[in-house]
Amino acid sequence: MSAEGITVSLAAEPIGHIGSFPVTNTLIMSLISSLALVVIALKLSRKVKLIPKGLQNVAEFLMEAALNLMDTITGDRVQSIRFFPLVFTFFIFILTSNWFGILPGIGSITVKTLEHGESVFVPLLRSTNADLNVTVALSLISFFAVEFFGIVTISFFKYMKKFININKNPIFTFVGFIELISEFSRLISLSFRLFGNVFAGEVLLIVISYLMPFILPLPFLFIELFVGLIQAFIFAILTLVFLKVATTDMEHGH
Repeated sequence: MSAEGITVSLAAEPIGHIGSFPVTNTLIMSLISSLALVVIALKLSRKVKLIPKGLQNVAEFLMEAALNLMDTITGDRVQSIRFFPLVFTFFIFILTSNWFGILPGIGSITVKTLEHGESVFVPLLRSTNADLNVTVALSLISFFAVEFFGIVTISFFKYMKKFININKNPIFTFVGFIELISEFSRLISLSFRLFGNVFAGEVLLIVISYLMPFILPLPFLFIELFVGLIQAFIFAILTLVFLKVATTDMEHGH
């Protein structure tokens, strides 16, 4: 997608190759986000104190707030703790990736590379979640985690009965078919919602920065900070809701 003076690529641009494997600008950005989280985690784990202060205090506050919020959905602290590593990891990774994507220089620092035999300038770094491959990968992790927890919690046959229900009443068979479709539709909804919002924000900032590069982009940067938080929250909460539904035995549920 391009206009005079503005070029936006829907796909992530390759910066180089490792053998035949393309190294894209979104891949580099995802590694930077992951490295930042690993560094913070290592720093927290090395200086854990009985009476927390500083960064440890902030981390414990956020974790406790997250668990309390999860309790309102699961209704069970044990189940919240069980789902916490996956759900909270989704939240902090997506949030970090979204916020890193609007840092100064992201999208504006370019490098020369070959594309179809021609030298072109492409952004060195782009927001991680502006790559559909990344959001689909996150959605696949969420999808398979939901199926895994559902099968482990209520047994394989009880879980599959939700989708394959051979009954004298054809309505139950039809409902099972609808459940199966809705299960796979989550992949599309989770991945495209996150990708669409992040990519749209990226395009908006590029256009606004091109039209009015000094003052006008500032309000939109704050909006994108909020949107990045909301999108991370929605992805994590939807995953938690899917996990709760999958691990609820409908034969004994209310």
